[in-house]
Amino acid sequence: MAQSVLFIERTIDTSRDKLWRCWTDAALLKQWFCPKPWTVPDAELDIRPGGVFRTVMQGPNGERHDNPGQVLALRPLEQLITSDAFTGDWQPGEKPFLISVVTMLDAGNGMTHYRWEARHWSEEDQKSHEEMGFEAGWNASTDQLEALAKRL
Repeated sequence: MAQSVLFIERTIDTSRDKLWRCWTDAALLKQWFCPKPWTVPDAELDIRPGGVFRTVMQGPNGERHDNPGQVLALRPLEQLITSDAFTGDWQPGEKPFLISVVTMLDAGNGMTHYRWEARHWSEEDQKSHEEMGFEAGWNASTDQLEALAKRL
């Protein structure tokens, strides 16, 4: 099966440690993780292999999307890999959709080379994610992430 990957990649004007905090602290993640006017009223993070990585996204009309997931692997301050294939402690998820790989590398001068990719189980899942507004949504979230990290 060919891998179906979508990604956002850019150089962000802040340090890896601040970006890492924004990804691994639930209170911070809730402030940037989905594009406004959507919010994240609830996030549960246990940043260890097998730990929970769950977010609840809420739309402006009250619609809610619970996104259960799990941390698959990590290299602190460098990479965080999560998936909805599991819901924590290696319990199977309902229907796997993607594996999220976030990579943060030092770009010099206090900046970070940042790549956030979604690896999908199928081309159909990738197409569905694109139709949901992947590019605009993840770029907006990344803008929010950068703004928050710069304020830390």
